[in-house]
Amino acid sequence: MTETLQKKKAKGTFSGHESFQCRQLWLKKGYDFIKAGKSFNDDDAVVQLGVGKNMVSSVRFWLKAFGLIDQEDRTTVFAEKLLDDSGWDPYLEDEASLWLLHYQLVKTGLATTYSLVFNELRREKIEFSRENYISFVKRKAESSGEFQVNEKTLYDDFNVLIKMYLRSDTQIKDREDSFSGILTELDLIKTFSRGKDDYFVLENTDKPEIPDEVILFAILDNTNFDLSVSLNSLEQEPDSVGSIFALSKAGLLNKIENLSSKPSNKMIFNDHAGIKELQFKEKQSALKVLDKYYHAN
Repeated sequence: MTETLQKKKAKGTFSGHESFQCRQLWLKKGYDFIKAGKSFNDDDAVVQLGVGKNMVSSVRFWLKAFGLIDQEDRTTVFAEKLLDDSGWDPYLEDEASLWLLHYQLVKTGLATTYSLVFNELRREKIEFSRENYISFVKRKAESSGEFQVNEKTLYDDFNVLIKMYLRSDTQIKDREDSFSGILTELDLIKTFSRGKDDYFVLENTDKPEIPDEVILFAILDNTNFDLSVSLNSLEQEPDSVGSIFALSKAGLLNKIENLSSKPSNKMIFNDHAGIKELQFKEKQSALKVLDKYYHAN
């Protein structure tokens, strides 16, 4: 993670998306727009991107939030690998790509709500309302002194998060609906009503649908982990695979066992005297893991 993004993550950012959730085609459109030498400040950006005026700023925001462009609007290596016309999956047809984007969104931390919800809030409350979320962030802001918050901004930002992961009843009937958030297919957040309030659930489950290689990529990409890492760290630390993907311990163990069984991954899983630890004989490049996955699929 760049120094600039680390500072941004510490401050807290709860706006910039103009109240628009990221749509299915926005990231590819934005990537191609930048690669064509265009600027989001160009007079014809609305026409070139095919979106409304406020949406231009939103496209730019989401490209940054997903770690696809830097603060100077330059494309990242990850963006080029994924979204280039000859890249892994430019039109995001493989669900693995959506899991990777979800990982990027939480890890990059530019859109603070996503990091707070997946890394912290859901460990305090597995079921939470908008009001629970707002109270949580206000309490965190007061105790840390790292950022200031506005209640209406928090409310709007939380609503965007919900639209990113949950379809409305109308959108459920029309699975190709272009207004759906880009991550609705992941089915990460559930909802139910209790009295007059809507509640949201982000529960740890086994998630067999996440490709093992996505999990390995996320472990290797985490600069806090060295050649050995405990199961507890993988499960519970901020920005770990257990936190970001809401993985249960059983689901995490299953994926680690699958990965350890392949000699090419150069890793073993030890369970000695009750201490469960993943050990790498040699660390691969995280991006090369994805290269292998996409070329095999």
